[in-house]
Amino acid sequence: MTERQLINLVEQYFAGVDAMDFRAIARTLADDCVFTVETHGVRLTGLDEIEPMFRRLWENHTAVCHEYFTHVPAPETGRIAVRFSVINTHHDGSTTHKSNCNFFETRNGRFSTVAVYMAGDNTLSAG
Repeated sequence: MTERQLINLVEQYFAGVDAMDFRAIARTLADDCVFTVETHGVRLTGLDEIEPMFRRLWENHTAVCHEYFTHVPAPETGRIAVRFSVINTHHDGSTTHKSNCNFFETRNGRFSTVAVYMAGDNTLSAG
């Protein structure tokens, strides 16, 4: 994949997260994707394990927003690192702001691994 293709795939992934649309997210993930939240000891394998995590995130918030991206693509290895800001809006209207980094690896045009490094509380709990 080219640098632009890697960045586009990341943007497609986060657009799905912010739209609360797992089908859009799933189009960016390999069926056997390994998704980890490294800072909180979470490891999920495959779409059937990953989807409930996102459903819980969306049930616990009225909105999620990812913005201010810094992309560090490495097309020669099919990897991309991304630093970004997160705003989670809670049901009472309060917000939580975070600074996170994700590391993605690709296989056949989709993410085969997603490793999340998250500031603060884990909003991507495994259950």
